[in-house]
Formats: sequence, C-alpha cells, structure tokens
Amino acid sequence: MSVKFIYVTAPSGEEAGRIGAALVEERLAACANILEGMRSVYWWEGAIQEEREAVLILKTTADRLAAAIERVKALHSYDVPCVVALPVEAGNAAFLEWVDTETDGGARG
Repeated sequence: MSVKFIYVTAPSGEEAGRIGAALVEERLAACANILEGMRSVYWWEGAIQEEREAVLILKTTADRLAAAIERVKALHSYDVPCVVALPVEAGNAAFLEWVDTETDGGARG
C-alpha cells in the first residue's frame, strides 16, 4: 500500500468541507482535515494578492490519487486550484492500513 496526502487550498472552510466530504463519501479519500484561517500571499494576474484561505488535507492511496485530484479540480471554485500530492514515507501501520481499507470501499473487510 502507498498512502498519499493531498494538500489543497480553498477560499473558505465551507468549500474545503464540501470538497472533503464528497471525496470521503466517494471513497476517494479515507479522511479530510480542514484548517481554517490560513493567510496566503501569492502572485496572481500580475500583482501580489493576500487572502484568507482554508487548507484541506486528504488521505488517500496511490491507486486513488489521480481520480481524487480530478474530483477536487471538478468541485473547486478556483480557476487554478492548488492540488498537490505528497508521499507518506512512514507512519503508524494501523493508520496506514485503515486509509487503504477505507479507500477500497471496505471490500477487504
């Protein structure tokens, strides 16, 4: 099993929650964490922007990764959303197995 984290920024906790809930319900992610109140400073359309955003962290597996990224992009309101995958190098084996089981639709148990 190969667990991945998907890091997403969203304009609000509400949107992050909606996206996270959809991916968990569709078994594209085992879990979604929403961190509100992030401050972002970035270039957009030739100028520096500063906004409050929310961070969404999704836990998924390598075999669900491409579908999860596409689903986030489809649900997201930004033209160019930040959606990036990060590898999980190590961790609690029981948790990693849980992520694998929950993104498999419970097919193994």
